[in-house]
Amino acid sequence: MADDLPLLILARFAQGLGAGAIMALAMMNLRQALPQRMLGPIIGINAMVIAISSAAGPGIAGAILSVTTWPWLFAVNIPLGVIVLLGGGLLGHVEGAKRKLKAKALLANTLMFILFFSGADRIATAPVSGAALIAASLACLFGLLRLERNSDVPLFPTDLLAAPAFRMAVIASISCFCGQMLSYIALPFYLQHRLHMTPVLAGLYMMPWPAATAIIAPISGRLANRVKTSWLCAIGGALMALGLLVAGLTPPDPRGIGFLVGTVIAGLGFGLFQTPNNRILLLSAPKARSGAAGAMQGTARLLGQTLGGVSMSIIFATLPLSAALDFAVAIAAGCTAIAGLVSLSRARYEVAGQPAAA
Repeated sequence: MADDLPLLILARFAQGLGAGAIMALAMMNLRQALPQRMLGPIIGINAMVIAISSAAGPGIAGAILSVTTWPWLFAVNIPLGVIVLLGGGLLGHVEGAKRKLKAKALLANTLMFILFFSGADRIATAPVSGAALIAASLACLFGLLRLERNSDVPLFPTDLLAAPAFRMAVIASISCFCGQMLSYIALPFYLQHRLHMTPVLAGLYMMPWPAATAIIAPISGRLANRVKTSWLCAIGGALMALGLLVAGLTPPDPRGIGFLVGTVIAGLGFGLFQTPNNRILLLSAPKARSGAAGAMQGTARLLGQTLGGVSMSIIFATLPLSAALDFAVAIAAGCTAIAGLVSLSRARYEVAGQPAAA
C-alpha cells in the first residue's frame, strides 16, 4: 500500500524483522526435529527448496509484472505469510538457553550494523565521514563485548565463535555470500549491456545458477556424512570462483553459451559449499545454543550479501560500467576462492562426517 519511498522502506524494515526471526530459527528447528545423522541430508533438502524458490522467483515476478503493477510483488506474499504463520503452530516446543534481553546490548548491536553499512556506503564518495561511521561502529562492537562479557549466553555469540570450526564456518559463509551478491548484481548488467538482452531474457539466463544449486545441494548433504566438510567446501568455493570467471570474463557470445556454462558451474559450487558449511556451523555449537548458531548463520549470510551489495555500489560509483563489471566479477571470484581456502584450513581438525574439534 506504500505510495512513497519512506513508507516503502519502513514496511521493508518491518518485513525484515519477521524474515530475520524465521531465518534465525529455521536451522534450530531442523536440528531439534531430527537426529544428527540426518542433519546433512535435511540441510541439503532445505538448500534445494531455497534454490528452487530462488529460481522460480524471477519467472513469477515477470509473470506478475506482465499483468499488473509492482505493489503486487509484495501483496502476493500475504497468503504465503499466512501459511507460514499457521505452520508455526506445528513446530515442536524447544527449551533453549533462556536469557533476559538487555536494552543497552540490543541498542549497541543495532547501531553497530547501521553505522558500519552507512559508513561503507559512503566510503567512496565521502571517505572522511564514511571512515568516522565505521570507527563508531567498531566502538559499538567494543561496547557490546564489554556489556556481554559475563553473560553465559551473549547476544554476540563470543562463546560459539571461540570454537575454531564455528568461527571458520562463519568467516567462510560471509566471504561466499559476499561473492554471491556481487555476482548476482553484476551478471544481469553483463547480460543486458554486453549481450544486449531484454530484462526478461536476462532473468531467464540467471535461472541455471539456482537450478544447479537445487540439484547438487541434497547430494552434498549426503556426502557431508562421509567426506570431510572442509574438502567439500573447498571444492565448492573453487568451482564457484571458476564458474564466475567463465561467466563474466569469457569473450561475449550473442547466445551466451559461455555465460550459461559458467553460471551452472558456479551454482554447483555454491550448493556444494553451502550445505556442508551450514552443517558444520550447527554441529559445532551445543544443542541448547542451536538458536544462536542459526541466528549467526543468518547474520553471516546477510552480512556477506550486504557487503557484496555495498561493494558493488562503490565499484559502480568509481569505475565505468564495462570496467566495473569485469572488476566486480573478479572480486566475486576472489571472495568465493577465499571461502574455500578458509574452509580448507579446518581439515587438520576434522574427522569425516563429524564437526571439527573445538
